[in-house]
Amino acid sequence: MRVAGVSRTGFSAVYTLTMPRKKKGRRRTRRFLLWVVGVLAVVVGASVALTLPLRWIDPPTTSFMLRDASGREPVLHAWIEWDRIGVSAVYAVVAAEDQKFNAHFGIDVESIQSSIGDSRRGRPLRGASTISQQVAKNLYLWPGRSFMRKGLEAWFTVLLEAFLPKRRILEIYLNVAQFGPGIYGIAAASKHFFHRPPARLSDAEAALLAAVLPNPVRMQVERPSEYVRERQVWILGQMQRLKRERWLDTL
Repeated sequence: MRVAGVSRTGFSAVYTLTMPRKKKGRRRTRRFLLWVVGVLAVVVGASVALTLPLRWIDPPTTSFMLRDASGREPVLHAWIEWDRIGVSAVYAVVAAEDQKFNAHFGIDVESIQSSIGDSRRGRPLRGASTISQQVAKNLYLWPGRSFMRKGLEAWFTVLLEAFLPKRRILEIYLNVAQFGPGIYGIAAASKHFFHRPPARLSDAEAALLAAVLPNPVRMQVERPSEYVRERQVWILGQMQRLKRERWLDTL
C-alpha cells in the first residue's frame, strides 16, 4: 500500500479495489441477518398458530393417534368437556403424573435435578415430564429421547403455558393421554375398560387408569401386574391427600 506522495492514479486504484469488498461483506452480513430473522419469524408464527387456537378449539387428533392410525392400529378416542370428566379422573392423573402442576411453568426443574441426582447415585433414570410437557409431546412430536425432540418439547410446552390456562391444559391432557394400545382420552378409556362415563368412575378405577400412564402399551388395565397394583394403591393415597388439601379449588 502506498502512502502520501503517490500519484493520484495510484491512490485511486487502491480505493476502487478495497471499498467494494467492504460493501459486499456488509451486504452479505445484512442478507444473512435478514434471513435469520425471517426464519425465526416463520418458526415463531407457525408455533403460535399451532398452540394459541387450542385455547378455544379442541384438537381433533394428535401425532400419536396419527401414528397408530397409519399403522392400521384401531384408534378409540372421543372428546369430553371438562365439566363431564369427573373429579376422580382429574385427581388420579394429577396424583400420578404431576402433583406440582399448579406450581410450575410447564417444566419442573426440581424434579429434573432430583432425577439426575438419582441417576448419578446409580438409581434408574426416572421421567420428570410434567403434564404440560406430555401434552406438547402427544400433540406435536414423536416418541424418543433425542436432544432435538426434548428441545421442541420444551419450546411447545412454554407456548402452551403462555397461551392456555392451567385447567385447559389439564382438560386437553385428559382427552389425549394414551391409556392402552390405540385407546386415547379418559372418555374412551373409561368406556372401554369400565363401560361407564368418566364422571361415574370410582377413585379405585380412576387410579388404575392413571397407574398405566407411564407406559400404557406395556402396562395393562385389564390384566394389571403387581407393579401396576402397587402404583394404584400409591395413587389412591395421593388422591386422598390432594382432596384434603382441596387441590382442585386452586386450579
